[in-house]
Amino acid sequence: MDGRDLLAARDDLDFDPGAVDIDDGEVLARLAPETREWWVEEFGAFVPGNGGFFTPPQKGAIPRIDDGENCLVCAPTGSGKTLASFTAIIDDLVARARADDLSNDVHCLYVSPLKSLANDIHRNLTEPLDGITERLDGEVDVRHAIRHGDTSDSERQAMLETTPHILNTTPETLAILLNSPKFKEKLRSVEYVVVDEIHSLAENKRGTHLSVSLERLERLCETSPTRIGCSATVEPLDTVAEFLVGYEDGAPRDYDIVDARFVREFDMELACPTDDLIGTPPGEVRGRFYDELADLVADHENTLVFTNTRSGAERVLANLREHHGYDESNSGCHHGSLSKERRQEIEERLKEGSLDVVTTSTSLELGIDMPYIDLVVQVGSPKSVASLLQRVGRAGHQLGETVKGRVFALDRDELVECATMLKKAEEGFVDRVFVPENAHDVAAQQVYGMAINAIRPESEVRETLTSAYPYRNYGDEGFERLFRYLTADYEGLEEKNVYPKVWRDRNDPPSGEHHHEEFDVGEPLVGKRGRLARVIYMTNIGTIPDSFDVDVFVRGSDEWVGQLDEEYLDTLEKGDVFVLGGSNYEYKYRRGTKAYADPTAKSATVPSWYSERLPLSYDLGRETLAFQRELVARLQKGGPPAVREWLREFPLDENTVRALARMFDEQVRYAGATSVSTDERLAVEVALDYDEYRRHYYVHSGYGRRFNDGFSRLLAYHVAQQTNANVQVAVADNGFALSLPLNRKVDVEGVIRDLDPGDVRGDLRASLHGTDLLKRYFRINATRSLMILKRYKGYEKTAAQQQVSSEMLLSFAEDLDDFAVTEETYREILEDKLNVGAIEDVLGDLQDGDIDLAVQSVESPSPRAFGLATLMASDTVLAEDESAVLQEFHARVLEELEGEEPPSVVTD
Repeated sequence: MDGRDLLAARDDLDFDPGAVDIDDGEVLARLAPETREWWVEEFGAFVPGNGGFFTPPQKGAIPRIDDGENCLVCAPTGSGKTLASFTAIIDDLVARARADDLSNDVHCLYVSPLKSLANDIHRNLTEPLDGITERLDGEVDVRHAIRHGDTSDSERQAMLETTPHILNTTPETLAILLNSPKFKEKLRSVEYVVVDEIHSLAENKRGTHLSVSLERLERLCETSPTRIGCSATVEPLDTVAEFLVGYEDGAPRDYDIVDARFVREFDMELACPTDDLIGTPPGEVRGRFYDELADLVADHENTLVFTNTRSGAERVLANLREHHGYDESNSGCHHGSLSKERRQEIEERLKEGSLDVVTTSTSLELGIDMPYIDLVVQVGSPKSVASLLQRVGRAGHQLGETVKGRVFALDRDELVECATMLKKAEEGFVDRVFVPENAHDVAAQQVYGMAINAIRPESEVRETLTSAYPYRNYGDEGFERLFRYLTADYEGLEEKNVYPKVWRDRNDPPSGEHHHEEFDVGEPLVGKRGRLARVIYMTNIGTIPDSFDVDVFVRGSDEWVGQLDEEYLDTLEKGDVFVLGGSNYEYKYRRGTKAYADPTAKSATVPSWYSERLPLSYDLGRETLAFQRELVARLQKGGPPAVREWLREFPLDENTVRALARMFDEQVRYAGATSVSTDERLAVEVALDYDEYRRHYYVHSGYGRRFNDGFSRLLAYHVAQQTNANVQVAVADNGFALSLPLNRKVDVEGVIRDLDPGDVRGDLRASLHGTDLLKRYFRINATRSLMILKRYKGYEKTAAQQQVSSEMLLSFAEDLDDFAVTEETYREILEDKLNVGAIEDVLGDLQDGDIDLAVQSVESPSPRAFGLATLMASDTVLAEDESAVLQEFHARVLEELEGEEPPSVVTD
C-alpha cells in the first residue's frame, strides 16, 4: 500500500505551509504497512473538514519524530497532537518487536501533569496499539502501563519483572524512579520522552523539577532520548521549546516547532444579561443570565460551563436543577473538592455524552477527551487568552468542527477585560508563559537526589543542573548559596535539627577521608550524608505544597468563630475586615495555626472569594489598557455612537456594546479623559469619605492582580512610612485602593514619582517582613528544601504542624547570611507572586516619560473606580449590598452630570 497512491485524488490541506510542509502521502509512506492500514481505516473518512488522513499537528509531528528530532507540538485541544506524538513511536516499537529487538525495558516515557491524563490514554495509545498489533495476528507484544503515586507495591514489582515498553507517569514519580536502585536501570533504554500539557508545567515549580529530572534522565540513558512536547496554544514558543529540550554546552539543544495553534475555527461571543449592570436589580440580572444559559444548554447536545470558583460551579448547577428542570440524570459538577470517585464518574459520563450540562471551575481545563461537547460557556473572565482558548477548545473536539464558546460577564470591570480578550483571541494573540528561574528549593531536592544515587564530581552536578532551562543562568553565587545550605555550613543550624544532606570535598590523596580512585585527585566531589538519605528523599520530594485551614478566634477570648484557608489569610493585613459565619471581623494577627480578630460593625474590605480567583495575566492587562486608549480616543472624536460602531466589530452582543459605551462616556464626562488609565497613562484618583472618615486613593493600574498586589504593597509601605498610619489596601485586577484616616494626607503623586526602579526589590522585601505571606511561603520553601520533613520514620507532619515548625525557624533563618531557603522564599514571592519585574518596567517607563501619571481629586469615585470602591465599602459576595453601594456611587456621578442628556437614553 502506497500512501501517495491513496491520496492521489485528494486536494492539499488549506493551512499555513510554514507550519507543516509535508502531505498525507509522505506521512503514510513513512509508516509500516500495518500502521498505514490502521490509519486509513480509522481516519480516511473520519477527519471532518481536514481534507486528509492527518490533522496539521500530525502532519508536522510524525515525520519529525520519525527522524528522531526534538519537537514542540503546539495545537488546540482536539487536534490530535497527543496521538501524533505516539504514532511514530508505536510504529517504531512495533517494527522492532517484530524483529525481536525490543528489550524488557522502558523505551518511551509519557509524562503528564495529572493522574487523570495518565489514566485517559485509551484513544491515543491503547486503540492504535491494539489496532496495529491485531493486524499482526498477535505476534508482537508492545506493553504499556501507568506508574504514579497510587500504583500498588505489587504492580511496581511486576513492572520490574515484565517491564512496560511505554510508561505513563507524572513529574513526581519520574523523580522517584530516577532514584530507585532497581527501576532506574530500566530507564537506561528510554529513547522517547513525551511531555503532555507542557504549557501547564513550564510556568510553575512542578515544571522546574521535571526539567532537571529530564537532564538526569539524559545522562542515565544509553542514547539521548528524543523529546516531544504537547502544548495547547501558548507563547512564546521558543521559550517553551527550550524548556522542553534543555541546554548543552551553553546553548539550547536542537528542536523543531510544529505551530498549528490556529487551525480550528472559533465561534465566540461575549454576552451580558443587560446593558445596565448598575440600574438593573441583581436578582433580575441573575435571572436573565440563568434563563439565557438554560436556553443555550437546551439548544446543544452537551454543554460544559466553566466558572471561576468551585462555589460558583456548585451555584450554577443548583440553579439549573432548581429552576430549569435538570437533575442528577442529565447534569453534574466537577471540581477539586469533590471525591476522586465522583470526579471519575462525571468524566466517564462526559466521555460517553450522557450529560446535558456539567459545571466546573478549573479541573476540566486539561485532560479527558470529551468528544460530545458542542458548547462551552465561561461565566466571568478566565483571566487570560490562553485559558479562554484552552477552555473553549473543549467544545467541538474534532478538527473541522467549529469551536463554540459563549462568555458571560456579570460586572462592568469584567466587560472591559473580556471584550479585549475575545478580540485578541480572534487576532491570534496569546499571553506569555513566564518560567520560574533559579529556584533554590527545587535545586536542593535534585542535587540531594543526585548525591544519593552516587558520589560524583561537583562539576557533573553543576552541569546537569544548568542544562535544565530554568537553571541555565545559575551561576557561582547560586551554587555556593545552595551548597552552604545542603552542607549545613551555618553555626547553630544543627541545633535547630537541620542537618547536612550532602558532603562536599576534594578527592584528596589516599590518606584523605573521601579519596575515590575512579576520580581525578584534587577533583571536588559531592556525596550524600546520612543513612536514611534515600528514604528521606523518596518520601518527601515534590513541589505541590500542602495547605490547611486556619482557626479564627476572637482576640482576648477562647471563642472560636470559624476557619479561613491560609491563601485567603495571605491577603489580610492588620485592620482588614472580613466576613465569617455571617458576622464581620477585623483581622489583628496570626500565631501558627490560629488567627485572632475583633468583632466589628465596619464593612468588609476583602471579599471571601478573593483567594480562589485566578489573576489577570499581565499581557492581557496591557492589552486591556491599550483597548481603553483606543476607546477613549474614539469617544473624544465621535462620541458614544462612534464607540458603539467600533465595538460592533468585536465579538460582543448588543448589551455589552451599549454597556461599555455608556460606562466610558460617563467616566470621561465626569472625570475627564485623563482619568482613564491606558498603556501610556497611569491614572490615580483621590476621594474623601466623610462618612467613614477615610481618604481613598484609587490607582487604576490595570496590569493584573499579581502586579497590583506587589505595587500596592510597595506604595503602602512608603505611604505608611510618611504618615505613620495604618494603610488599608484592597486589590483587584484593574487596580487597587489605598485608604488612610481622613486626618492623614500624603502626596501620592510625589510618592509614585520618587519610586526608583532600582530600589523596588529591596523595598518590597522590607515590606514583607513579618507578614503572613512571608511566613506561609517560608514554610512551603522550607518543606520543599527538605529543611522541614513532611515524613520521617513513619511520622507525618500536617501542613499546620509544618507551619508551627517553620515559624520556629524563620527568625533564626532570617539572621543567617545568604541562606538559600530564605532567599528562595523572597525570590518566589517577589518574582512569581508579585511580578516585581513588571513593576520595575512600569516605574522605569514612568521615569522615562513613556507613561504619564495623572492624579486628580473627585467628589465621589468615578465609574471606572466603582469596582475598587466597592471592595472598600462592602462584602461583594452579597450582591444586594454591592448593588446598593454601586447605585449610590452612580447616583452621585449622575448628579454631577445633571443637565446633560442621560447616557442611558442615548441612541444611534
